[in-house]
Amino acid sequence: MSGAALGLEIVFVFFLALFILHRYGDFKKQHRLVIIATLLAWYLCFLIVFILPLDVSTTIYNRCKLAVNSSPAESNGSYVTLAPSKQKCFKPWSYIPDGIMPIFWRVVYWTSQFLTWILLPFMQSYARSGGFSITGKIKTALIENAIYYGTYLLIFGAFLIYVAVNPNFNLQWNQLQTIGIAAANTWGLFLLVLLLGYGLVEIPRSHWNGAKRGYLLMKTYFKAAKLMTEKADAEENLEDIMEEVRKVSESIKYNHPLRKCVDTILKKCPTEYQERMGRNMDDYEDFDERQNSYPSEKSLAKLHKQVIYSVQRHRRTQVQWQILLEQAFYLEDVAKNESSATRQFVHTFHSQEPENKIIQYFYTPTVEWYWECLLRPWFYRVLAVVLATFSVIVVWSECTFFSTKPVLSLFAVFIQLAEKTYNYIYIEMACFLTIFFLSICVYSTVFRIRVFNYYYLASHHQTDAYSLLFSGMLFCRLTPPLCLNFLGLTHMDATISHKNTQPTAYTSIMGSMRVLSFIADGFYIYYPMLVVILCIATYFSLGTRCLNLLGFQQFMGDNEMTSDLIDEGKELIRRGK
Repeated sequence: MSGAALGLEIVFVFFLALFILHRYGDFKKQHRLVIIATLLAWYLCFLIVFILPLDVSTTIYNRCKLAVNSSPAESNGSYVTLAPSKQKCFKPWSYIPDGIMPIFWRVVYWTSQFLTWILLPFMQSYARSGGFSITGKIKTALIENAIYYGTYLLIFGAFLIYVAVNPNFNLQWNQLQTIGIAAANTWGLFLLVLLLGYGLVEIPRSHWNGAKRGYLLMKTYFKAAKLMTEKADAEENLEDIMEEVRKVSESIKYNHPLRKCVDTILKKCPTEYQERMGRNMDDYEDFDERQNSYPSEKSLAKLHKQVIYSVQRHRRTQVQWQILLEQAFYLEDVAKNESSATRQFVHTFHSQEPENKIIQYFYTPTVEWYWECLLRPWFYRVLAVVLATFSVIVVWSECTFFSTKPVLSLFAVFIQLAEKTYNYIYIEMACFLTIFFLSICVYSTVFRIRVFNYYYLASHHQTDAYSLLFSGMLFCRLTPPLCLNFLGLTHMDATISHKNTQPTAYTSIMGSMRVLSFIADGFYIYYPMLVVILCIATYFSLGTRCLNLLGFQQFMGDNEMTSDLIDEGKELIRRGK
């Protein structure tokens, strides 16, 4: 079984990342390089989360071997040593041979850093460019990223000059590398705590509210009212852009040098607009070079960019509206069926897609009634309580993981108890559940947040290329500090435990953070405590209230505007029937 667990997880995580990306991206319409780059970024980040528990169990086994095989005289106090007669090491089923993990982590870590700091920002600009050729798009991307890359080069160059002229500093290459890693992890940890504080409260609360049928239905009506406004705005914006395209298409005739650019723009337009513009075209009318009203290639590139954006937004709002209608109809059906005497679930509208016969055989109307009207609310309540318990443990551990005598972090207590009996299955399961829950809290927040129409991950293949690439950047910047935070919570990081023991292979590639002691002993330890304040702010919905005050309507049950939007959404759903 040596190395088999690593190979199985590598394959499993790849298909998991592919499945999630397929839900958000559009493999048929989006550029292959965008799909490949996003898939690689997501895959590497998910892989770190799944493989790290194997690294922990392998490290514990290696520590045991060192303790058994070394005598006190040979160890010189470097390792905690027990007599061989009193201790016996059992190799874990998922043991990874020496030398594999350091190479694996170096490849994964530096590839993810190359993606997040260099490749993905460039591809974002490339994907949003309205250029008509590869060269033009690359040129636009380089210009847009010149300030981005130049800022980093300026900071790094100033630091190198300072080190070179200061006689008190004598940094080696590995120390410079560690400083770079520390800088990236510090930026990631700053954002990590903000997202974690939101997810620790919002995930249990969303599941608890999921048991409230009336709450979900009211929120769906609220969403319908807001989405209808966005949908109308997207349609109006598309009409305005298509009018500009029509004017350009009529002014630039078939033999104009820029006609190829216009044809490229027309291909991006919806079919009905292409047909409408085609009927109004007179391809046999020559253009007059003496006219001065012809747009430039730069203005056509700008129009091309606007067309891509407006068409994508229009298509997304149309799909989301249909999905929201189906969701509202189903929640209304649940509300009606709760008082059904026959205990048979009756749908107002049946699904247009043919159902699987096996599912149809087992998931009968009676089973559906018991699940939707009776069992599902209780299941969500129990799940919410479990998730809330995990959240409390995380908050407590984040505030106390720096304490080693006594050990107050509950995750460290669990791991150390299992380490005494070398129960590797328990160690790996405890590590996996811990880091998986932390990842869900952070990653789900990345999927939920929306920055106007600048960044928005929409399911059912409606996410644009820019948002996909931006999510890949966020994942690559958040995952390394997330893993270091997890190792600190479990006291597997020697910087936290203050024990001179063998580190995990993951922390070994990060280098010694003692090069920057104010970060290792200060920021990394005390900044995560801020999660308490963020959890309190999220619990009392301070962010939602602030957005409401700024004019961005959010769902709040005690707000008059919310009630008006709920009534408006209810009427829209009624019309949708």
